[in-house]
Amino acid sequence: MTVPDDPQIQRKLIEILRVINERGGAVGARVISDSLKERGYSLGERGVRYHLRILDERGLTEGHGYAGRTITERGRREIEEALVHDRIGFMHARIEEMIYQTDFDLISKSGTVIANITLIKKKDFDDALGILRYLAEHGMDCRIKIIEDGATGSAIAIPEDCIGIATICSITCDGILLKHGIPVNINYGGMLRFDKNQALRYTDLIAYAGTTIDPMKIFISWKATSVLDIVETGDGLLLANVREVPDLARDEASKILDQVVAAGITDYVNIGDPHSPVLGAPVDAGMTGISVSAGLNVIAAIQEVRIAVAVEPVAAVMDYSEFETV
Repeated sequence: MTVPDDPQIQRKLIEILRVINERGGAVGARVISDSLKERGYSLGERGVRYHLRILDERGLTEGHGYAGRTITERGRREIEEALVHDRIGFMHARIEEMIYQTDFDLISKSGTVIANITLIKKKDFDDALGILRYLAEHGMDCRIKIIEDGATGSAIAIPEDCIGIATICSITCDGILLKHGIPVNINYGGMLRFDKNQALRYTDLIAYAGTTIDPMKIFISWKATSVLDIVETGDGLLLANVREVPDLARDEASKILDQVVAAGITDYVNIGDPHSPVLGAPVDAGMTGISVSAGLNVIAAIQEVRIAVAVEPVAAVMDYSEFETV
């Protein structure tokens, strides 16, 4: 049988696999057809049988006579891969939704910003606050919001033994640029090497389009930052991300981002040359790369003194007025 490449058929095939997998045993065409209708797919028994033959030929299902079909191990792997693609799409959609909700005004310094939320144990809070104060005293802007357990309206649940710390996410910069009519694409999250207080190059990059987990969350899990070393000696690794804007918008983007830094949305911005990589990160033709330090660097510094953190990047949209300088 020739297997069609129509995306609609492919989606139905995956949905049939999910139905069979969830049933846990042999499933007949009628049961599958009824389940698909509940999920918004109009496919009769005859149509289901046609799709099942395709799945059989691919080795994703196995027939058991009148009892119906069961899913094979290969079929389960197919579902897992499909779920990965679903999550990638969801992550991009979430970031774009947050960017469009951002309405921070650079003149009045008011409006909404994108926030990361980090959980730490209550017993570690005083020590964590000490690190934040140390960073603030040494020039690293620390605007945070404390979220107590049981707080209403929080984007994530705060357990009884924990405190939430919200920090301003650097993707807020993209929302501000977009508000000023500058199209922007966020491309990578990475680890940025500093030497003598100067950014040298990215040592690691993860594409936002190629992962189901926010790159900042991945890098924090590696526990490889040295934010405190940068503060103390000027040398080390911090978290940053890369976006690109059209070459024609470079000068205007530079002026806007100067105001963004002044407003405390981010600490550090590096704008590359047209048609060139920015700090070693590739940039598309006709675009200018922009490197921005991540809002989770202060959290990475807390982790560097062996305080456990659980981070949720791009977690919520919050009002800028809710954040206080440490």
